[in-house]
Amino acid sequence: MVEIDIAEGLFVTEPRPALIGARHRVSGQIIFPFPTGNADYDPVVLPHRGTLWSWTVQRYRPKSPPYAGPDAFTPFALGYVELPGAVIVEAPFVNVDFVDLTIGMEMETVIVPLNQDAQGRTIRTFAFRPVGKD
Repeated sequence: MVEIDIAEGLFVTEPRPALIGARHRVSGQIIFPFPTGNADYDPVVLPHRGTLWSWTVQRYRPKSPPYAGPDAFTPFALGYVELPGAVIVEAPFVNVDFVDLTIGMEMETVIVPLNQDAQGRTIRTFAFRPVGKD
C-alpha cells in the first residue's frame, strides 16, 4: 500500500509522530503550520504531547469541498490541543469515546489515514488521541 501525506512538511513520523511548526527568527513566536516560502521562519518540531484545551463532536458530514473525507460519514470528535511552550492546534481525535473527553486530559499526536486519491494511494494526516489509547 502506497501512502502519501496530505501536505509536505506538515509532520514527522520518527522518532515518533510530531507536527512541524515555525519559529519566527526575530520574535521567537511559534506558529503552525509552517508558512512555506517565508524566510522569516525556521522549522521547529512541536511537542509530541499536549493537553486537551477544548472540543466538540462533528455529527454531520461537512460540505464538500472543502471536506475531503470518506463518503460514508461517521461522527467524530475534534478540538484544540495545547502543545506546551508552542501553540494550540486544531485537529480531529481518534481512539476515544466522546464521553471520555475532558478538558486538560493528556493527548498525543498520531498519523492516521484520511482517504484515498484517484491513484489508490492512502492519504495520511495528523490527529490526536488520549495518551495510552493505542
